[in-house]
Amino acid sequence: MKLKTLKTIAAACVIAGIGMSTASADILDTIKERGKLIVGVKADYVPYGFLDTSGAIIGIEPELAKDVADKLGVEIEYVPVVSSNRMQFLEQGKVDLMIATMTDKPDRRKVVNIVDPNYYSSGTNVLSLKKLGFKNWDDLDGKPVCGIQGAFYNKATSQQYGAKIVAFKGTAEAYAALKSGNCAAFVYDDSAIVAKTQDDAWSDYEMPLPTIDDAPWGLAVQLGEDAFATLMSEMIVDWHKTGRILELETKYGVANTPFAEAMHEKHK
Repeated sequence: MKLKTLKTIAAACVIAGIGMSTASADILDTIKERGKLIVGVKADYVPYGFLDTSGAIIGIEPELAKDVADKLGVEIEYVPVVSSNRMQFLEQGKVDLMIATMTDKPDRRKVVNIVDPNYYSSGTNVLSLKKLGFKNWDDLDGKPVCGIQGAFYNKATSQQYGAKIVAFKGTAEAYAALKSGNCAAFVYDDSAIVAKTQDDAWSDYEMPLPTIDDAPWGLAVQLGEDAFATLMSEMIVDWHKTGRILELETKYGVANTPFAEAMHEKHK
């Protein structure tokens, strides 16, 4: 009986091992077998990821994601994500790759595999009515300020400058609240705010404060997906080397950022 029991346990272990091996198969093989790369991108963040008039997702990051699909020889599927769920979507396997305006933070590297080198960078600022006349961050003290759920700068804006953060799931809701007067300002990435101030519909608004907390953005794959991370690292270097990101900034009406220019000089 004991020998039979041991054989049964051993067989179960072998089966379990096979199961685990299959579950942890290289994501690159899975993508190629599927014939499609699934990427989490923003759909509410002009010009990095947004909807065109037909409802299709376009922007700087979707185009970078398409470069990856082309490299792998597969189709691409975009999955809209927001700051509060983008890492979870990657963790849960809902997406293979996440390129979604995510600031590279040490705590986030414990959850997902943020690939080096960074592909982009931005800082923090606010969008507010010109007539409010904000000049310094301390001017936000005691005032309701729109923010995005999960954004790291909400805490700093609240604790350091006394703002009362009113957090929303997406930018559409935050912009609507700002327009309706429910917030005195909207704290967000300066890169997106600059694009918004160029919109005629927002001509009464400005980015009045000095940009703070300039920080790099990281695209990510799941933890443990080393082969995919290596491929993405090579692609990021190539984007910088060839000036691909500078080209996309120009295409979408963004002034070439110092980070993109510096990385191009470094890698060209």
